[in-house]
Amino acid sequence: MTVIQLALAVGGPGLLSLADAGIIAAAAEQAGVAAIRLADHSPAGAVLDPTVTAAYLAGRHGGVGYLPELPTTGNAPYNAARRLLSLDRATGGRAGVVLRPGHGDEVSEATVPDPGATDPVRRWTEYALVLTRLWESFPRTALIGDQRGAVVADDSRIVPVRHEGTFYRVAGPLDGPSSVQGRPLIVADLADLDAPAVASAADVVVVDQHVAAGADAVLTQALRHAGRSRGEVALLGRIPVTGVDAAGGLDTRLRAWADEHLLDGFELATTGDVDAVVAVLRSLTPRAPAPTLRTAYALHDRTAVPA
Repeated sequence: MTVIQLALAVGGPGLLSLADAGIIAAAAEQAGVAAIRLADHSPAGAVLDPTVTAAYLAGRHGGVGYLPELPTTGNAPYNAARRLLSLDRATGGRAGVVLRPGHGDEVSEATVPDPGATDPVRRWTEYALVLTRLWESFPRTALIGDQRGAVVADDSRIVPVRHEGTFYRVAGPLDGPSSVQGRPLIVADLADLDAPAVASAADVVVVDQHVAAGADAVLTQALRHAGRSRGEVALLGRIPVTGVDAAGGLDTRLRAWADEHLLDGFELATTGDVDAVVAVLRSLTPRAPAPTLRTAYALHDRTAVPA
């Protein structure tokens, strides 16, 4: 069964409204869509903060996962790790992040180890590593909750990350326990990055349909060099869909594309109004709900932190 991920841009005029997004999230939940990707920018207009939108929608439609986009620009990794883990805990392990490359932030720049470093791809790789280490710095097993003994947590299990790289200096640990799914998913988009850059940290990789041919082989080789296997990462093809696709046969076409390019699923980049998007979702064969986002992508709970 192929994984389905939906991409939306929610905001002001020219984009889906928050009310529209709620209607779509309800339809996505019924269709068994794994997650909704929420854009942080759009040429069609200003978007709402995707993490705020995700929290709002998750409070009403918790049976689907949420993947807010987050650029490195303006987002200190410690703050981002806390915000995303809070969303993950609130959704019961149905959250992740589409991490996008960019510049730095004023908090990190105050203590940056190498002020001359500017490569956004290397920054992305380091940022992703910091996120994963922070998300594992306070394991759930450290929680004791012993009221009689007045012990909240076993602090011997809570480990500072003490990261000092090229772009970031982060001590850690986080101030809250890790996710029920191991840690939130990190999604990488090959429209922004190449396979070698994302191989060490990405859980999900998205590639445009028109360049999907050979993407599996390239990703497999990059993962091997990073000491990982292809089975640890879900590869999704981004497919543009419109209301016309709701006429029938979309599932069959998706399965054929998945078989042709060895894809694990698809990101449906929808266009049109709310009715068109809902029609597309209702045309899909309903998929069984999964207890966590990692399970929805057929990924094992991941607790081991990459070196």
